[in-house]
Order: sequence, then structure tokens, then C-alpha cells
Amino acid sequence: MAELPTAETPLNQHSIRALEAWLTQLGATVVEGNPCLWRLVRANWSADLLLEQEDLVVVWGTEATGEQRCSLPYGLSRKDVEAAINAGP
Repeated sequence: MAELPTAETPLNQHSIRALEAWLTQLGATVVEGNPCLWRLVRANWSADLLLEQEDLVVVWGTEATGEQRCSLPYGLSRKDVEAAINAGP
């Protein structure tokens, strides 16, 4: 598993292997057939994490609220992006 930079390091300074290791540590799994799409499942919601060219796109889904979408720039720190993802919809 790739060693992760500090949590304050922006995502754009992570290697692809480090991003994959971080997503795995979050509990996300890669969607078969699409290495840029990861799925994260929590008790009250799930999220698709899409590694796009400019941003990390998060699409949360819940039965109560439906789908909510957010684009997080790769210039944000891993700590801030993780907090935004885990905050949920």
C-alpha cells in the first residue's frame, strides 16, 4: 500500500497509488470496470466518488433526500476533503 502524505497535503500532490490507498482506508471500493469511480457506503447514506480531471466529484444518495452532488477541487487538503465526504449529504 502506498504511503500517504500528511493529511494537510492537497490531493493534487498525492500519487494515484496514494489516492487509491486513501480511498481504501476510507472504506470505499472501486467500481468494477471503472477505476475512476469508487463507492463508499455508510449506515445512513452512500456516496459515489468520481475522480475527474479537475475535481473529485461526490454524489451522495439517501432514501430520504435522494441525490446530492458536490465537486471538491484537488487543491483542497486531504483532511478537508475527507471531512466534507464524511459529513454526508
